[in-house]
Amino acid sequence: MKPKKNILITGCSSGIGFDAAMTLDKKGWRVFATCRSELDCTYFEKVGIESFPLDLSDENSIKKAIHLIEGKTSSKLNAIFNNGAFATPGAIEDLPRSALREIFEVNVFGQFDLIKRCLPLMKNADEPRIVNCSSVLGFISLPYRGAYSATKFAVEALTDAMRRENFNSPIKIILLQPGPINTKIRQNSLKHFEKWINWQDSAHKKTYENTVLKRLYHGSGSNLLNKYELQAASVTKVLEKALNAKNPKCRYMVTYPTTVARILVNIFPTKLLDWIFKI
Repeated sequence: MKPKKNILITGCSSGIGFDAAMTLDKKGWRVFATCRSELDCTYFEKVGIESFPLDLSDENSIKKAIHLIEGKTSSKLNAIFNNGAFATPGAIEDLPRSALREIFEVNVFGQFDLIKRCLPLMKNADEPRIVNCSSVLGFISLPYRGAYSATKFAVEALTDAMRRENFNSPIKIILLQPGPINTKIRQNSLKHFEKWINWQDSAHKKTYENTVLKRLYHGSGSNLLNKYELQAASVTKVLEKALNAKNPKCRYMVTYPTTVARILVNIFPTKLLDWIFKI
């Protein structure tokens, strides 16, 4: 019997990572579902999916996770789905340096540290794949979402460079670009907003009161990019294509708004985009 392919997934506590872990397990993959919190790992253990903590902000946590995978897989890892990330909403001028450092540690530095440490295991595997979860905000930056967008722009740049550096390698390096997906990223961003943003003393106080706070705390308000919201399963479906295709695409766009945003970026001048996407 052919052994199962194995995949390491980050950010499995909820949303995209959770759905990917549950679905791929049912499809016959050996899933290593990692979460920042050890408590969140217990659910996967109860349903028979291997799970252990992996905090992308902590180098020791990454080292421990790699050591576990080495032992469980005889140093062979078929795929990584780099999904773990969070958002810190706020105007750029209101974000202290420490807030930017915190989000880049997880969304960028931790993800590529993990990839680096996994590469030796992937070189021993069949059809190895690295799939990095970017966003529509990885190619278009919106007001009050600049920190998150900056990390996704960085993920795209590093992924492209790495794919070209490994052009002749059997490892396929792929980007997913979801648009609006029904996850807990907004709710999870509240603690970071409250930790770092002193909106009461901001030059943008009125915009916070009229728009940003309503969006963050009540999910109200709409724009071109949060219409046509899809469920996390839509991302998993595209992830499966990226993992199973003999010759996968370099990028997979998920949701209609992502496609529309790409077209707008390609054909419209910057000043017009500024007007379209102003808050």
